[in-house]
Amino acid sequence: QVQLVESGGGLVQAGGSLRLSCVASGRTFSNNAMGWFRQAPGREREFLAAINWSGSNKYYADSVKGRFTISRDRPKNTMTLQMNSLKPEDMAVYYCAATTSGLLRTRAGDYNYWGQGTQVTVSS
Repeated sequence: QVQLVESGGGLVQAGGSLRLSCVASGRTFSNNAMGWFRQAPGREREFLAAINWSGSNKYYADSVKGRFTISRDRPKNTMTLQMNSLKPEDMAVYYCAATTSGLLRTRAGDYNYWGQGTQVTVSS
């Protein structure tokens, strides 16, 4: 069993930055990949970024490529999403997720564990 908890959301002006963190607890798997998703009210859950166990492989959605950076700190069981140049359309609830697979995945249905989300609000 794995528990994921996101933090770091808040209110930021357009063009600003936020750093989101996801802390994993409970039983973990050495071959797992993790990812970040977001969901705005009335919209579908959107893939943002994925990272493998070692952190050597990363994949980004086009909407955040060049602005967001995903990373892992294995000793701290923490995954981070550094978000720069934020836009009003980035406003959403952000979720971290983990899969028992070692492959990078972009579909929400491929992930086994989810956090409860953290709100990101961007003012124009």
